[in-house]
Amino acid sequence: MELKQSVEQFKGQTRLPKLAIPTSYDLYLKLDLTACTFSGTVQVNLNILEHTKYLVLNALELDVHKVWFTKSNFETYQPCDVVLDGDDEILVLVFDEILSPGDGVLGIDFSGALNQQLKGLYRCTYVDGGVKKNMAVTQFQAVDARRCFPCWDEPALKATFKITIDVPSELTALSNMPITDEKLNENIKTVCFEESPIMSTYLVAVVVGVFDHIEETTADGTKVRVYCPVGKCDNGKFALDVAVKALDIFTRYFSTPYPLPKLDMVAVPEFSDAAMENYGLITYRENVLLYDDLLSPADRKQFLTITVSHEVAHQWFGNLVTMEWWSHLWLNEGFATWVSYMATDIMFPEWKIWTQFLLKTNDGLRMDALEQSHPIEVEVHHARSIEEIFDSISYKKGSAVIRMLQGYLGDGTFQKSLSSYIKRYAGKNAKTDDLWGVLSENSGVELNSMMDAWSKKKGFPVISVKYKDNILEFEQSQFLSSGLGGDGLCIVPITLSIGSYNKCKTFLLETKSGKVDISELVHSPHENSSSVNEKNKEKCDDHFWVKVNTEQSGFYRVNYEAKLAARLKKAIERNCLSAPDKFGILDDTYALCEACKQPLSSLLSLMDVYRKELDFIVLSKLINVCYKVMEIASDAIPAVVNELKQFFIDLLLFSAEKSGWESISGESHLNELLRGEVFLALATFGHNKTHKEAIQRFQTLLNDRNTHLLSADTRKAAYIAVMLNASTTDKNGFESLLKLYREADTVQEKELVLRCLASCPDPKILLEVLNFMLSDEVRDQDSIYVLFMISSEGREVAWRWLKENWDLIFAKYGAMLTYYCITKILPLFCSNEKADEIEAFFASRMHPSFTMILKQSIEQIRLKARWVANIRREQSLEDLVKQLPFMKC
Repeated sequence: MELKQSVEQFKGQTRLPKLAIPTSYDLYLKLDLTACTFSGTVQVNLNILEHTKYLVLNALELDVHKVWFTKSNFETYQPCDVVLDGDDEILVLVFDEILSPGDGVLGIDFSGALNQQLKGLYRCTYVDGGVKKNMAVTQFQAVDARRCFPCWDEPALKATFKITIDVPSELTALSNMPITDEKLNENIKTVCFEESPIMSTYLVAVVVGVFDHIEETTADGTKVRVYCPVGKCDNGKFALDVAVKALDIFTRYFSTPYPLPKLDMVAVPEFSDAAMENYGLITYRENVLLYDDLLSPADRKQFLTITVSHEVAHQWFGNLVTMEWWSHLWLNEGFATWVSYMATDIMFPEWKIWTQFLLKTNDGLRMDALEQSHPIEVEVHHARSIEEIFDSISYKKGSAVIRMLQGYLGDGTFQKSLSSYIKRYAGKNAKTDDLWGVLSENSGVELNSMMDAWSKKKGFPVISVKYKDNILEFEQSQFLSSGLGGDGLCIVPITLSIGSYNKCKTFLLETKSGKVDISELVHSPHENSSSVNEKNKEKCDDHFWVKVNTEQSGFYRVNYEAKLAARLKKAIERNCLSAPDKFGILDDTYALCEACKQPLSSLLSLMDVYRKELDFIVLSKLINVCYKVMEIASDAIPAVVNELKQFFIDLLLFSAEKSGWESISGESHLNELLRGEVFLALATFGHNKTHKEAIQRFQTLLNDRNTHLLSADTRKAAYIAVMLNASTTDKNGFESLLKLYREADTVQEKELVLRCLASCPDPKILLEVLNFMLSDEVRDQDSIYVLFMISSEGREVAWRWLKENWDLIFAKYGAMLTYYCITKILPLFCSNEKADEIEAFFASRMHPSFTMILKQSIEQIRLKARWVANIRREQSLEDLVKQLPFMKC
C-alpha cells in the first residue's frame, strides 16, 4: 500500500518531478510500414538530482519491453515495477535500490503503432504508380514526442539527440541533422544521423518516404533543400528561394548565424497543421509548400512566403531560444509571426504586408474582447489543454503587442535588444520576464510594469476621445464585446494625427484618463489668438480631424465622440487618410456596434463613404464587415435583407468594374488579391450579373482546364456561384465540381473545391457534402476545409449532422477536426436558446482539448443574440435600410 501511494504522488501533476534531467538521447527506431508498427531503443544520459527510488518520464500509447539503468560506475539496476499511466501520460519506473545523485544511462526497449491521428510518429499515404503506399512522419508539438519514444517531454528539459533509423531501402529517411552513415542489409537501410545540438523534445523530427528534392546553398554555407512529391520539384522552387532569403535576413537581423549545418523543408501529404518548425527539418502540408505559377492564386503565394518565413524564424525564436514552459508559448509564436512579416516586407515591399498585418491584429482584438479570452501568457495545467492555446491570442495578439512595442521603442533599439536576447539565451530557455528584462536594459525604459498588463492579463483598452477648446480628453476602459466595462488598466502608447500626417503627437496614457493640449498642432505658429477666434477653427475648418492610433500601430480600439467621428467620415470621403487608418476607423466602428455601443445605422452610414475605395486592405475589411452585418441582419431584420444585400453590392461595383474578371499582364499583387475578394463577395451576395458571368466561365473551365477566362484568383468566386445555384432538382453544377475535385492533379485545386462545396443553401446537398467530408475521398487533414463556407442558411443542417456524428469525429479525427467543427458551425447561431441547447449537448462530452474554444463559441452566440435584440430596438432602422440602395456617396 505504501509503494502504491508513493507512485500515486506522481499522478495528476502538471509537470514532471525534478528527480532527474536528461542530457542526451541515443534513439534507434525500426519502422515496419507494412504492419504499420515501429519498435526501438532509447538510451538516455541522465543526471540524477536527488536520492530516489523512482524515475518519472513521459510515455503514451507505447509498450515497454525492457528497462535498465546503468550508473557511471557500471552498476546496472532493473526496476521492480514499470507503471504506464495513460491518463497522465507518464512512465513511472520503480527501483528496489535507492538511486543516488550523479550521472547514469537509462535504457528502454519499446514498441508502438504508427497511428492515423497525425501526431506522434504516424503513418500517411502517397500514391506510387497508381498504388497507395505508406510513409511515416512525426509531429511532436506540443506533447507528442512521448508517443514515439519514452522521454522527458517538456520544453525546458533540453538535450542532444543522436538518431538511427531502419527503413525500407527504397525510401528516403530525414531527420534534424545530416546523415553520417548509411548501411544496406538486403532490403533494409540503416540510416545514422549526426548528433544534434541541445534542443527540446517537441522539435525532434523524422520523415520517411519517397521524394524528389531541389537545393541551394546560402552565402554562409548552409545547404537548404526542399523535398517534394515525385515530379513536383518545379513547384518547390519558390519556397526554396524564400527560405534562402529568410535565412540571410534573420542571420543579419539577430546577429546570430543559423545554428545547424542544413535546413530541409518537406511537403508531407497528410499533416495536422500548416507547418511545423522542427529543428533543421521543417514539415509542411503539400498545399502550403508547393506553388504553381499558373494555377496558384496570389493569396497562396503570399501565405507561402509568410509561412516559410515564420517557420525559418522559429529556428532562432523557439528552437535556439525556447520558452521555459508552454505558458510562454507566445514568445515563440508571437515573435515568429511578427518577424515573418518583417522578412516578407523585405522580400516583397510592393505587397505592403505591414498593412495586411492589420488582419492579424484584428483577429487578436476580436478574440481578446471575449470574456472567455485568456492572457497571452497563460497558465497551463493539463498536457492536452496545451493544444487549446495555439490560438489567435498567443500569436496574433502577441505579434500585435510586439509591433506596438517596436513602434514605441524604435526600430534600432528593438533590433539591438532582440539580438542581445538571442545571444544571452541561445541553447537555453526563457520566460516573458526575461525578454522584458533585456529590452529594458537596452532601451533604458523599465518595461516590466508597462508590459505586465499586456502579457499577464487578458483584454485590451478602448480609448474614448473628446475634443473641446483645443484640448483632447482621453479615457480608457477595458473593451468587451459584451458591452460590459472591465476593470483592467494598461499603460497605452497613444499616437495621434491632427488634420495631417505632418502634425503628430505621441504620449503614454498611464492612468484611467488624461488630457492633451493640441493647440500648436491645430493652428499655424504665425496665427495669433484673435485670428484663431475669428476663424473659429473647431467649427469652420473642414480639414480639421483627429485620428488616434495613427496607422493602427497600437493594440486598442478608439471610440470618438460624435463630432470627431463626423470629421473622420469627411476625411475618408476626401481621401485624406491612409489605408491603415481607414481600415481602423471601420473596424473600430463595427466592434463598437457589435458591442451595442453604437447603432447599426451609424455603421451603415460610415460604410457608404467607402464606395470608391480601391485599396485592397480597406476593401477586405469592408467586405468582412458586409458579411458580418448580413449574417446578423438575417436574424434581426429579415424583412429588409434583400435591400441590405443590394446596398453591399453597390458598395463593391466600382472596384469590381475597375479590376474586371481577367488578369492584366504586369498588374500588382494587390490588384490580384483585390479581384478575388471583390468577385467572391459579389457572388456571395447573389449579384445576378456576377453569377451569370461566373457560371459561364466555369463552363469554359470544364471544357478547357487551361483556360485563361477563369484565373486562379477568381475561381473561388465562380465555384461559390455554382454552389449557390445548385439544388436537389438541379445538381449539375455540384456534380461538376465534385468531378473537378476527383480529377484535380494539384492539392491546391482540391482544397479550393472543398472550401466551396458547403456554401450551398440546399439542405439535402449540404448534408451530402458534410457526409462526403468524412468519406475516404477526402484526406483526414483536408476535411477541415469543407467547414469554412457553411452559411447561416445551412446552420441547422450542420448542427444536426454534427450531433449525429460527434462521437465518430472525435474518435477518428481528434482535436484537429473538432476544433473547426466547433468554431465554424456553432457561432453561426444567434439565439440564447441555441446556446443553451449546445451547452446541454456538450455537458457530458467535454474534453481539455476543446473546452476553451467551446466556451468562446457559446459566448459568441450569446453576444450575437444580444446584438440582434439591440438592432430590433433601433428606431427607423428598416426605413433607413430600404433607402440604402438608392444612397450615393
